[in-house]
Amino acid sequence: MNIPSASLGLAIIAALSTTPSWAEETMPPLAASKGCVACHDIATKKVGPSYRDVAQKYAGQKDAVAKLTQKVLDGGSGVWGQVAMPPNKAMGVSPADAKQLVTWILSLKTPTANKK
Repeated sequence: MNIPSASLGLAIIAALSTTPSWAEETMPPLAASKGCVACHDIATKKVGPSYRDVAQKYAGQKDAVAKLTQKVLDGGSGVWGQVAMPPNKAMGVSPADAKQLVTWILSLKTPTANKK
């Protein structure tokens, strides 16, 4: 393998192994386009819980992605208080969109996660 080919190969591997540009602490464009930001924020409770609070509450639960994806689609109330989350599938959120958002939410770290 010549040097340019090796460099290209390394560049491709690096590009494929990086996280999406919206990973971690930046709100994904999908959240804004589907209206999630009207009620949720990454770190601050609004109408609904912050995404960090959700990530912390469901951390380590094996069924969290499936459970929360269904909750996003069907809506619900009672877990975070009496204000209901509307069924988002009625507002154009697909199961794939919901799963993508939930996976991102569960990837968030609490601010104290890195402190000892």
